[in-house]
Amino acid sequence: MKNKAIKLAVVGRGLIGSAAARHLSKMGCEVTLIGPSEPSDYAHHDGVFGSHYDEGRITRRLEPHPFWMQMNRASISRYGEIAAESGIDFYRAVGVLHIGASDSPEVALIGEIAEAAGIPCEAFEDASLAKRFPFLRSTKGMRGFFESVDAGYISPRRLVQAQTVAAQRAGARIIDEPALGISECGSGVTIKTRSGSIEAERVLVAAGGHTASLLGRSFGFKVLGRTVAMFRLGEAEVRRLSGMPSMRCFGPKGMDPYILPPIAYPDGHTWLKLGGDPVDVELDSEVDIKDWFRSGGSTRVADGLQAQILDRIHELQFEERRVVPCMTTFGDSGLPQIGPLSDRVAVAFGCYGKSAKCSDEMGRLGGMAVLGETRAELAP
Repeated sequence: MKNKAIKLAVVGRGLIGSAAARHLSKMGCEVTLIGPSEPSDYAHHDGVFGSHYDEGRITRRLEPHPFWMQMNRASISRYGEIAAESGIDFYRAVGVLHIGASDSPEVALIGEIAEAAGIPCEAFEDASLAKRFPFLRSTKGMRGFFESVDAGYISPRRLVQAQTVAAQRAGARIIDEPALGISECGSGVTIKTRSGSIEAERVLVAAGGHTASLLGRSFGFKVLGRTVAMFRLGEAEVRRLSGMPSMRCFGPKGMDPYILPPIAYPDGHTWLKLGGDPVDVELDSEVDIKDWFRSGGSTRVADGLQAQILDRIHELQFEERRVVPCMTTFGDSGLPQIGPLSDRVAVAFGCYGKSAKCSDEMGRLGGMAVLGETRAELAP
């Protein structure tokens, strides 16, 4: 006689939650994935917000911290599996250029890590950097490592769609509403939504910056508002920059942007995107989070990002600038919060702006946590 499938709920239909739902459904669990779709109008939206409403996030294996390196490797190895299960493509292997001053210890560390980990990287300096990447405005005194294998960018929006479709095909049920409250009792967990309540034996909460307020407790993480600047390109610029990889620029805080190559967006246009805030905007409550997203982000930060992109990309011509808000969570340990809170409730969040590329493995670990399995790699 077949054992009865455990009845689980996953709260948070973002990158980590959708990944957890896929893994748990494939394991034979009865899964309900709860979370709203992307809002159509930020300015008038009164629900929760997420930061995966985008088409470009850098993906790579290279990372100084062993934990994040492991997360990256495991997730990237399953990109093909996720695409095959869902029929949705979300990854572009354009490579990643890690670049900074020739005497930068952070840039030197990239080369050391790549060599130790056996990750193929080409090293360039000054003239060779300019020859290989002619779109760069200046390469004097600069050094770069080009990570060409299992690196480039993903669409976080399409990755969430892919994980959700794959979870559904494996038997998951989707509730397209926000969770309004979670209560635990001896026999299970009740998740309240606008249309009613969902009962489950256990629940995984993967609600990003909303996690602490939803559960009514502090985890010691800060939710920080972030601003991204996007630049719409005409056809000629898209062609000129067609060989551009994703870029990680090393330098002082506020002068260390990440840059995505030209990417086609759902609006029919192609945009060049970069981010890297000089200041931290703390969002201490749900009201703060909503106000931040409705505000449209910081124009001052976008002005600084615009100056940086013009300083880094040779004679860049753009037709429009867009300012976009997002948020991420930071703690003191450098590690995410993934694990059980009780016999019936577990959490998976706290990503330091790193989780898009490695969200599949983080979701898998969150799924194991809600089933009662702890992982040694999550120990501080």
